[in-house]
Amino acid sequence: MNAFKKLITTFLLFCAFHFVKAQYADSTEYILIHGDTLPTFINKNRPVYTKHFTPESLLIPGAMIAYGFASLGNNGLRNVNHELKEDIWTDRPHKIIRVDNFLLLTPALSVYGLNAMGIKGKNNFKDRTMILLLSNIIANSTVFTVKKLSHQLRPDGSNYYSFPSGHTAVAFASAEFLYQEYKDVSPWLGVAGYAMASTTGYLRMYNNKHWFSDVVTGAGIGIISSKIAGWLYPKIKRHFSDKPTGTIIMPGYQNNSFGIILMHQF
Repeated sequence: MNAFKKLITTFLLFCAFHFVKAQYADSTEYILIHGDTLPTFINKNRPVYTKHFTPESLLIPGAMIAYGFASLGNNGLRNVNHELKEDIWTDRPHKIIRVDNFLLLTPALSVYGLNAMGIKGKNNFKDRTMILLLSNIIANSTVFTVKKLSHQLRPDGSNYYSFPSGHTAVAFASAEFLYQEYKDVSPWLGVAGYAMASTTGYLRMYNNKHWFSDVVTGAGIGIISSKIAGWLYPKIKRHFSDKPTGTIIMPGYQNNSFGIILMHQF
């Protein structure tokens, strides 16, 4: 087995191990009350709250991110990147497949498709949409910041925004989103989401747009971003719903013209 197959196998095992470990960590000591709103996890010895991850579930994506940053200054890991490029691109020139530009969002879109078919997930439309948006904001802002600071040249030499892979980060954020929404319905939906995300990561290397370390780091960022969003959103929602005051901004129509209506409750 050549270096390419070894590294891809290791990467996929990383993702599978993370999926199994997260499923075990999220299922202990808690009872899930089903409904079309944000779920509640109950433990008689602990306060009620929404539990989306444990510190242990961050170990695998954290290790992915650590691997990527280590590759920036480690000649051995850089050599791995170049060997994989030779296996995938240099020794086997081929046409670029642009399906990765669409595949990255497929796991997230699957959540809405499943709900449309009557297969209800964990959250209602508004809550899951807000969680998805929040996870993408976290993932994309993190990726953009690191890209600017790291200034790494892409394998194809097109620019210096190689590290980490934004496509892979969004794909794995979407996969984790799908998993969190449907882990209590069927674990195989999560497996399918992670398979699509892994394919996206592979295609970024296949298209000579990213190094292996870019993809691994992007995957870690995406998973953690989605976990943070799922944990943070209920707190934000509870914070604003508990307050008697608030500001509402909405479109309005008055005196034959459209505008913005600002209402503040004291």
